[in-house]
Amino acid sequence: MSNLEGAPVEASDVRGRVAELHAIREQVRRGPSDRATEAQKAKGKLTARERIDLLLDEGSFSEVEPLRRHRASGFGLEAKRPYTDGVITGWGTVHGRTVFVYAHDFRIFGGALGEAHATKIHKIMDMAISAGAPLVSLNDGAGARIQEGVSALAGYGGIFQRNTKASGVIPQISVMLGPCAGGAAYSPALTDFVFMVRETSQMFITGPDVVRAVTGEEITQNGLGGADVHAETSGVAHFAYDDEETCLEEVRYLLSLLPQNNRENPPRVASEDPADRTGDALLDLVPADGNRPYDMRKVIEELVDDGDHLEIHERWATNIICALARLDGQVVGIVANQPQSLAGVLDIEASEKAARFIQMCDAFNIPIITLLDVPGFLPGVDQEHGGIIRHGAKLLYAYCNATVPRISVILRKAYGGAYIVMDSQSIGADLTYAWPTNEIAVMGAEGAANVIFRKQIAEADDPEAMRARMVKEYKAELMHPYYAAERGLIDDVIDPVETRSVLIKSLAMLATKHADLPSRKHGNPPQ
Repeated sequence: MSNLEGAPVEASDVRGRVAELHAIREQVRRGPSDRATEAQKAKGKLTARERIDLLLDEGSFSEVEPLRRHRASGFGLEAKRPYTDGVITGWGTVHGRTVFVYAHDFRIFGGALGEAHATKIHKIMDMAISAGAPLVSLNDGAGARIQEGVSALAGYGGIFQRNTKASGVIPQISVMLGPCAGGAAYSPALTDFVFMVRETSQMFITGPDVVRAVTGEEITQNGLGGADVHAETSGVAHFAYDDEETCLEEVRYLLSLLPQNNRENPPRVASEDPADRTGDALLDLVPADGNRPYDMRKVIEELVDDGDHLEIHERWATNIICALARLDGQVVGIVANQPQSLAGVLDIEASEKAARFIQMCDAFNIPIITLLDVPGFLPGVDQEHGGIIRHGAKLLYAYCNATVPRISVILRKAYGGAYIVMDSQSIGADLTYAWPTNEIAVMGAEGAANVIFRKQIAEADDPEAMRARMVKEYKAELMHPYYAAERGLIDDVIDPVETRSVLIKSLAMLATKHADLPSRKHGNPPQ
């Protein structure tokens, strides 16, 4: 049949050859050795094939190049030539729709990337782009295969080039299931979504040993690049979970909300949640007093089908919410200020988070719903020196460049430049609605009164009484709920309980929207 290294043994007839094939296939399926599998399990990790089985519909996986082996020599490589070369590639289905996948097999060369390994990934990426179907990478690799030198590094270059080519064409999802360092961390950064598993997955460019040698800082792998670090601090990870099973189930859920490619719309499903359902709870969820916080997530739950939504970057830049949900079965992207965090202001991280989400929605034909309750941009030296101008401009650019249907709802505060940036009518929102609790203005009444009536307040016998009077006057003249509507800056003031039905009717009208951007190679967005 075959020896342990997979070298063919003479078979005298067709049946013998077929038996030899099945023996080799079984060897490929089992992997390098039981000992290697036990070592993987001891780390609390699944094998590459177990992960693929969890991701894809049962029995749907078709493997590509399972018999591929490297041709490198030196450093003992010529004596170790396992099948697959440490990466499993192929396609299957998720909820009946085609998905391409590659999974590093840490049991073989620690999942390190060599020339043959890279060529397999290049091929499956090209197939995904040609077929117009999502690509999911299950990452558990130790970086470049040092024994193969620059050939391995060049393999990463081919992956990066294809990630970029596929960007905005097919959904790309990276699932981090082990340590990924150096070049292995850059491909996920180029994809649309990054999932991580706590304790077992890490991402960093230079590991703890290098950090210690160069800077003297002592830090663990998880402290440097673990799931919680990237989900809360760096913003590299969109999702973090406690175990691989939950993580892969959530990948399946995300795929159910995305189209196959940029030429299709996201899958629509029949909804049992009535389109004309009223949201009476909204009247109590959002206080009329603009200084009182509330949880915008509860507003979103009240509006969307069955309250179900998938929040992106839930623990990073928490002053803004980005989520995918359905309205009457249609997938929408929701961008919403979160008054419970920093009063819902915009800052550097919130601007970046929302801008990237908007670009993703626009690339994949997902309408954007914006819920506004924003008092402005976060003031401070750190923000100004950190480049809030250019980072805030990323959000502005993303909205202005988006051609999908765009609907805004102003719940309460919408002050200054933050109001304009958050998809106001003036930057191209298709429809803009406001609740009767809205306050659309250049700034809050107190601040405006202090500027406009500074002299009168200073000269008054009772400055505080004069200030209170001027604040009341400013609100009455320029901040009443119908000021913007009277000037055509919003399309209507609506009853909050009708928000869901208004949004659904508006989306139905905009379903055939067509908008062309000027002819150009590409824009030059702020960095």
